[in-house]
Amino acid sequence: MKTPTETGKAARPRIRDKRQAILDAALKVFAAGGVNGVPIPALAEQAQVGTGTIYRYFSSKEALVNELFRSQRQFKRDLLFDGLDRSLPARAQFDIVWQRMIDYSRQHPDTYRFLEMQDHRPYLDEQSRQLEQQFFTPLVRQYRQYQEQGIYRRDLRAEVLMAMVWGSFANLVKCEREGLLVLQPEDLKAACETCWSMLTG
Repeated sequence: MKTPTETGKAARPRIRDKRQAILDAALKVFAAGGVNGVPIPALAEQAQVGTGTIYRYFSSKEALVNELFRSQRQFKRDLLFDGLDRSLPARAQFDIVWQRMIDYSRQHPDTYRFLEMQDHRPYLDEQSRQLEQQFFTPLVRQYRQYQEQGIYRRDLRAEVLMAMVWGSFANLVKCEREGLLVLQPEDLKAACETCWSMLTG
């Protein structure tokens, strides 16, 4: 019997958890090329498995995208909000979450970019959409509470305020990723102050 070297084919390393290997590869290639721009064979190559192996674990590309989305959305929620002391003043909580957002975007760039992309949205099923709602509903509720307490401005709806803050941060990260600027610590501190001022009016 000929060895893989003798037949001109390199042997694939043995993968213990192929399902996780596929998810890890999907996160990497989707973050780089978008969901629509990555065919399943390219994903299989990145995961170092056969194309048919992917379909043994995931019935379709949609099923794979949804599982990846749910795991990464939960991962983001945990990183940003786990252990956050809700008894702290609003400004202290804001500063902590802002720093966690910075750390998250830099330490987990693939996760951050995948969730910020829009081309995975048409793939999302009802369970994923409910998880998305569960992520944002408590934030909107907190914004409304701070409005009622006179901490946040009231001339804009809570949803609009939240979108303004998160959108500002996302655009900062995008500009840095595209090489339009290099964010220094003082830039991020000033941006934090500006967003806080935007919330409080």
